[in-house]
Amino acid sequence: RQPQPRCDAMAAVLTADVGMPDTAAVAQEVDKGGAEVQKRFLSFLGAYGTMSAADTSTRSTSDDARAVYVEALNQLKDEERSTLAINFADVVDFDSVLAHEAIAAEYYRFEPFLRKAAQNFVRQHQPAMLMDENGDKEVYVSFYNLPEVHELRALRTEHVGRLVSVRGTVTRTSEVRPELLFGAFQCAECGREHVDVEQQFAYTEPSICSNPTCGNRSRWTFLRQKCKFVDWQRVRCQESAEEVPPGSLPRSIDLILRHEIVEEARAGDKCVFTGSLVAVPDVAALARAGERTEIKPQGGRGGESNQGVTGLKRLGVRELNYKLCFLVSSVRMGDGKGGVDARAEQAAAAEGGEEDAKAEFSEEEKAELEQMAKLPRSQLYERLISSIAPGVHGAKEIKRAVLLQLLGGVHKRTHEGINLRGDINVAVVGDPSCAKSQFLKYVADFLPRAVYTSGKSSSAAGLTATVVKEPETGEFCIEAGALMLADNGICCIDEFDKMDIKDQVAIHEAMEQQTISIAKAGINATLNARTSILAAANPTDGRYDRSKPLKYNVALPPAIMSRFDLIHVMIDEPNEVHDYNVARHIVAVHKDGADATELDASYNTAQMQRFVKYARSIVPRITKEARAELVRSYTRLRTADAAPGSGSAYRMTVRQLEAMVRLSEALARATLCEEVKQWHVQEARRLLRTSIIALETEDVVLDEDIDMDEALGGAGGALLADDGEQGADAGEGGSQVKQERRQVTISYERFSRVSRALLLRLLEADEDGEESVQQLSLVADYVRTQLKKGAIDEAGVEDEATLARSVVQHMVVKEGAMLVIADEGEQEADEDDVELVGEHAFDKRMLSANPAYEQD
Repeated sequence: RQPQPRCDAMAAVLTADVGMPDTAAVAQEVDKGGAEVQKRFLSFLGAYGTMSAADTSTRSTSDDARAVYVEALNQLKDEERSTLAINFADVVDFDSVLAHEAIAAEYYRFEPFLRKAAQNFVRQHQPAMLMDENGDKEVYVSFYNLPEVHELRALRTEHVGRLVSVRGTVTRTSEVRPELLFGAFQCAECGREHVDVEQQFAYTEPSICSNPTCGNRSRWTFLRQKCKFVDWQRVRCQESAEEVPPGSLPRSIDLILRHEIVEEARAGDKCVFTGSLVAVPDVAALARAGERTEIKPQGGRGGESNQGVTGLKRLGVRELNYKLCFLVSSVRMGDGKGGVDARAEQAAAAEGGEEDAKAEFSEEEKAELEQMAKLPRSQLYERLISSIAPGVHGAKEIKRAVLLQLLGGVHKRTHEGINLRGDINVAVVGDPSCAKSQFLKYVADFLPRAVYTSGKSSSAAGLTATVVKEPETGEFCIEAGALMLADNGICCIDEFDKMDIKDQVAIHEAMEQQTISIAKAGINATLNARTSILAAANPTDGRYDRSKPLKYNVALPPAIMSRFDLIHVMIDEPNEVHDYNVARHIVAVHKDGADATELDASYNTAQMQRFVKYARSIVPRITKEARAELVRSYTRLRTADAAPGSGSAYRMTVRQLEAMVRLSEALARATLCEEVKQWHVQEARRLLRTSIIALETEDVVLDEDIDMDEALGGAGGALLADDGEQGADAGEGGSQVKQERRQVTISYERFSRVSRALLLRLLEADEDGEESVQQLSLVADYVRTQLKKGAIDEAGVEDEATLARSVVQHMVVKEGAMLVIADEGEQEADEDDVELVGEHAFDKRMLSANPAYEQD
């Protein structure tokens, strides 16, 4: 977009005043449109908030009403800042012509006039702010809240010079450097000084000396003291994953941050940037080795061919050598879709407290939060759980874990300067089609600083950080990986079990110390990775095997497993009631879409985001009762872990104690309590026990008496009871009357212990050459072993024998781990065995271990 017609070489031509008394003065051309924009913008700053635009002509300086931006100026003075943030909606409300036809349509042209208007506005109301040792201090203007937010892919040349907003994710930031904004030069021929020479995105010298008798075009002396420098930072912004069309790569653009907005965007932030698109010379293309050699100056004697690149005139005249950059005016956190940044930093929350956290919400949102706080604690807790991932039916325990991970514990720092982790790491291990990835996708969309990645396609450098060479300067810099991008957020890693071992090792430090150490290419740095990790993994054999411990089901090293606070297992087992409800839920989602999930959720996503942001501002303190309960719960878990046959997934360590502290603090935040109560600790201990850390599996139901017809595979025969009496036929059709079954329930640990002992006896017999073992002998040998170990006494022999027979029948009929070789063997019953355990109807059959049954 070309500016308004102006003088040929410069924006203004200075008149000659030395040695040419009869030279006609050349009047400086004035941009009348810019002057009008400056006048109307100054009127807006002074009048908005006091009366409508139609009444501004009658406004006097003695009005009692205070304008909005006069108050903003007072706050700016208190903060010692010089950038006035303007809400674009206010300008539209005050003067739509000024907003749309001037500021939005030709922002780059009118931006200097807007700055002059802001400077005059400051001079009227706060002249002390302009006091500077080098003259008047510069005042800058930034706009935000534009009606439309563009995608990076939608930026075209028609947007050059216009005021637009774009959204994206920051992937790389440079260091803050000084930029020459207005240069000052002295002519080496006549000594005349030229100040406020605007730099056009490259080092720009005056085109010609303003002295008519001089005519110098090339020899200039740089006057550093009279130049104006500003802070400058380059930021690399990449479009979000959901905006990338199919089959395309994410596009990136360089953003230029100036003045006080430097360091406002960090790697991993999802931001909305407001500013103007500009075309700048691609200087790096001139310096690339082996490329574009035809545009480089050819050698020669004298002349300008040996001078290199000196300004815009020297660039682009021989070949198209420009690129698009975005000159940023303001940076706002969020993705431009109305989301709330739920993960405010702990330090800011601790300083401001709950009142500052509430100040960011509107009156309606504050009333909503107060209404939630009035609910009973247990009811609020259950409502929050039902609102987590409403598209997934059931899985209450995993939803509890995700809710507590979003809230997190309290970050602490010891007197020695050691940071204690407050983030909660959660792992979900489950069978296929159990909605593991749905939880990860929900969390990735819920938080602005959340990163979703897959384990198989992620490398160690991609997860942590990598050292790359800056294309323009040639210096090495650090590019953030997934864990750095999710700093103060959550990193969701799918297919966690399929990562290479060397890549898994790279996240050890990030999971516990929450830092990333790099020593590459002369760069030694320790970077922050204060992130929670939500990982999903599949069992080793495709489906989870209850008969095996966790270490045989998941291909993850113990060092990583111990760093997860909660590890939950999702097992896909047939259940008529559960399957019916899941089917109804899925069909409703396909039929009604989002409306179906909103019926089950108590709060929508925006309400949950606001609640999480508010709850994270609470810093709960551990009470004396909670401290005693923590100690008591940890010692109980350690004692249960050391008990023989406890089936623990891995040893209870101090990490699990710290996990209990973090879970208790997160529960206090979930219930909006400022103190960690005793019941918070009890719920945290229950969550630890119900996770796979304690490996609590469902109890096993055994049939104490089973009919002979089922036991013999459908063969007819008399039904024998425990006392040996024969049953009678009771029906004219000859149907047999089956004995009523009595069911007994035992824990899975006890069932596993008894079944392993019985199978071990059968395997030993097979190794000794015995094809089968009589059931009576098998049960008697097991009971003798238990007596010898002291596990039972003489009074418990009968009960233990009955249990062993029930386990044998369960292994034959339900699990198929034992095979019936013969209904009745030739071997006579041993009298000692009969005397010890009695005689049962099935004791004469011959048993053998099933070769296809796997045992660890």
